[in-house]
Amino acid sequence: MNDLSSVPTPEDTPVRQRKPDWIRVKAPTSKGYGETRQLMRDLKLNTVCEEAACPNIGECWTKKHATVMILGDTCTRACAFCNVKTGMPGRVDAAEPGNVAEMVLKTGLEHIVVTSVDRDDLPDGGASQFVKVIQAVRAASPTTTIEILTPDFRNKMQRAVEAIVEARPDVYNHNLETVPRLYPTIRPGARYYASLRLLEEVKRHDPSIFTKSGVMLGLGEERLEVHQVMDDMRCADIDFLTMGQYLRPTPKHAEVKEFVTPQAFKAYGAIARAKGFLQVAASPLTRSSYHAGDDFAQMKAARDAKLAKQQLQTV
Repeated sequence: MNDLSSVPTPEDTPVRQRKPDWIRVKAPTSKGYGETRQLMRDLKLNTVCEEAACPNIGECWTKKHATVMILGDTCTRACAFCNVKTGMPGRVDAAEPGNVAEMVLKTGLEHIVVTSVDRDDLPDGGASQFVKVIQAVRAASPTTTIEILTPDFRNKMQRAVEAIVEARPDVYNHNLETVPRLYPTIRPGARYYASLRLLEEVKRHDPSIFTKSGVMLGLGEERLEVHQVMDDMRCADIDFLTMGQYLRPTPKHAEVKEFVTPQAFKAYGAIARAKGFLQVAASPLTRSSYHAGDDFAQMKAARDAKLAKQQLQTV
């Protein structure tokens, strides 16, 4: 009973990093949170809010805003920053598109965000399921705007993008996640320039679709590297940039190298706007789908104003 040989020594025990005050959030306890959680269970839907341990889940679910994660809850990759479990996924759920549409009707969502795990095991990478979800939501609620956040569809990108763009989501999001130098350790299954090309392809097929991408800060990136990513995104004609603080899900994941201050995020945001993005969201708690509906409305208004200004200049 007194054998302590298996007890880890203090130096072997992972040290939990103390989070600064500006990124601490309260545990979700509201009635709206509970109702949203139960609805997802009833419809057998997964959410990235839960699977990725999003810090904003309490606020968003209270408002019945949830980001649906299609194609199961198991990813075929193992990125160093992500809390979604890795393994061999199960069969694609044929009822999933209809369940997503039913969720939209029951919550009255004006703007929905749909993402997925990576499905390198599927011939199309899961693109056809995105198409079916878009079509189901359009049929059930024509006025709901649709934002998708897709994987990179490794080695299947061209056909996947063509099929999804033809279904006409309002926003096509694909996150670059970090600077190119950190890809081998943070996002080893992906390629930085392949992700840029994907977003370029979306614009090439349909310039009217808004494109969006995001990066995490605090992984060890340098300031000038972040500026270069912004320039690369603008060269790909990306409309919307999100920037948020990386938070380590477990001690097994990549460590936080820096807690970036709100002031630094504000400065990055100002630089991004000066570079020509239609919309920028930059704060420690910013995530891809955080306040997505409001951001979409602002981005659309910004493009309308830009187009109106261009028309005046040509008169």
